[in-house]
Amino acid sequence: YWKRSIPSPTMTVFDAPFRETCTIRRPRTNTPLQALALMNDPTFVEAARFLAQRMLLEGGATITSKLTLGFRLATARLPRSEELAVLLRAWERAFKDFQSDAQGSLALLSVGETRSDAALDRTQLAALTIVASSILNLDEIVTKE
Repeated sequence: YWKRSIPSPTMTVFDAPFRETCTIRRPRTNTPLQALALMNDPTFVEAARFLAQRMLLEGGATITSKLTLGFRLATARLPRSEELAVLLRAWERAFKDFQSDAQGSLALLSVGETRSDAALDRTQLAALTIVASSILNLDEIVTKE
């Protein structure tokens, strides 16, 4: 349900028009508030979790192939070697953190209305969710032409 007089705060952050008049062209911005919304809004956290779940289920046997799949799904291109190295370091750091913090991984995986596949390893899924969130927060994704 969309109220014309009170637009959704998330949509306002992303420069959505007020829908009272026709808008021919929307401005393209990339602000810190957008990054905060993409990293913390339950809708976007859940989207990152489901991208991570798809990476786990369809990405192949290695973490590199899983990261490559997630990046390709979001950007429609393969990651360059330096991009893949950054994603791999982020995954390793998140995986290590979630190995020592089972409650943190459970809290992250419980965000949103739809539950993730219970058969998947929670630590891997939580770590990949962090990486998927980073991928979805890339300027290339947010301001795609």
